[in-house]
Amino acid sequence: MATVKVGDTIPKGTFSYVAYTPELEDGLACGVPTTLSTDEWKGKKVVIFSVPGAFTPTCHANHLPPYLKKYDEFKAKGVDAIAVVAANDPFVMSGWARVSGLKDKILALSDTNAQWSASMGLSVDMSSRGFGTRTNRYALVIDDLVIKYIGVEPAPGVTVSGADAVLAAL
Repeated sequence: MATVKVGDTIPKGTFSYVAYTPELEDGLACGVPTTLSTDEWKGKKVVIFSVPGAFTPTCHANHLPPYLKKYDEFKAKGVDAIAVVAANDPFVMSGWARVSGLKDKILALSDTNAQWSASMGLSVDMSSRGFGTRTNRYALVIDDLVIKYIGVEPAPGVTVSGADAVLAAL
């Protein structure tokens, strides 16, 4: 159950990620993880969508691709950055970003142990499936660190956290 709502300021958090560079495209280099603080989103409009796991069927086939396909629509609505968040490590997130063709359009951020998501009540225990604690499937629109939209999936599938729902909320 989400513990944040529209109008709340997002909690401070730090993510690990491997920044896109053309050298990573050949798949022979892994890149070096760096960090991104939520402080870097101050004064910006950011769309964050979260998936339980990179490369998992719904996340890989139904959740991520529409965000990439509609990237220009998000930019036209004033979005400064789009990020996908999962509890996977930054190397897995980087590999998923490369395979999915995200390049420098969508940041693939590692929410280690789903800590940031958990601080908002947006983690999910998937231990029964052998996955441990993961980020829930959700989307946020933040503007100057304030939540303007939150969509947490009530059941399996992609509805309120999908690209179309978020675009409609912008």
